[in-house]
Amino acid sequence: MTTTAVETRTGPDTVRLPGAWALGLGRGALEIRQFFRQRDQVVFTFAFPVVFLFLFASIFSDDVEGAGITASQLYVPAMMAAGIMSTSFQSLGISIAIERDEKVLRRLRGTPMPPAAYFLGKIWLVLFTGLLETAILLLVGTTVYDVDLPSDATDWFDLAWIFVLGLTACALLGIAISSVPKSGKSATSVVVLPFLVLQFISGVYIAIDTIPDWMLNIGALFPLKWMCQGLRGVFLPDSAHILEQTGSWEFGKVALVLGAWCVGGLVLCLLTFRWKNRRDG
Repeated sequence: MTTTAVETRTGPDTVRLPGAWALGLGRGALEIRQFFRQRDQVVFTFAFPVVFLFLFASIFSDDVEGAGITASQLYVPAMMAAGIMSTSFQSLGISIAIERDEKVLRRLRGTPMPPAAYFLGKIWLVLFTGLLETAILLLVGTTVYDVDLPSDATDWFDLAWIFVLGLTACALLGIAISSVPKSGKSATSVVVLPFLVLQFISGVYIAIDTIPDWMLNIGALFPLKWMCQGLRGVFLPDSAHILEQTGSWEFGKVALVLGAWCVGGLVLCLLTFRWKNRRDG
C-alpha cells in the first residue's frame, strides 16, 4: 500500500490528489460521524458489554477462593477484552459485508481513492470506538467494582500493547470474515455466532478454572482468550494468577499469539478480501 499523493490530469493541468494517509484520515472522520448518527447502533455497541458486566457481576459477586479478588472484579478485564473484539471484529465483519452487498465498495473501488484509504478509515473508526469502549468499562470497573488502575508504567505499557495488538488482530479478522457472508442480511448471523462461542470458551462469561481443558485449548487458538488473560494480568493482583490454566499470566505468550494473529489476519485479508459480491463476478 502506498501513501504517496496521486496525480491525475484534467485538461492541460495536473491536479495533485491527497495521498492515502490524508484520505484515510478523512474517511476515518466520516466513518465516525456516520457511526454516531445511528443512535441505536451506538447505544447497543457501548451498552452491551456494560449491561453484561452488571448482570454477571451481580449474579456472581462472592469472593474467589485463594485468588484475593471477587468474582465481580474477575469479570471487568474479561468484558474489556470482549468490548475490544466487539468494536473491531464484530463491527467490521458486519459493516463491510453490508457495504459490499449494497455495492458501496464497488463504487469506492471505481474512484481514484487508493484502496489503503478505505482500510485506514476503518482502522480509525475501530481505534476510536475501541478506546471509548475500554474507557467506559474501566470507569465502571474502578468506580463500582473496586478494580485498581495500573500501578506503574510497566502495567500501563502492558495495557497499551495488549490493546493495540488485540484490536489490530481482531480488526483484521473482522475484515477477513466479512467475505464469508453471501449477503449483507446474513452477515450478523455469520459474524456473531463465532464471537459468541469464543466468549464462552475464552474466559469472558465463565471462569477459566471451570471450563474444560479441551474447550480452553480451542479458545487458545484465537486472540480473545489471550486478550482476557493479558488484561487480567494488568488489572488483577498477582494472587489471581492461580486461576489461569498454567498458573501464570504468560505475557510473553500473549504478545506472541496476538502478534501472530496480526500477521495471520493480514494474510487472510489479502487472500480473501473482495470488493464485489460473488454474484457480481
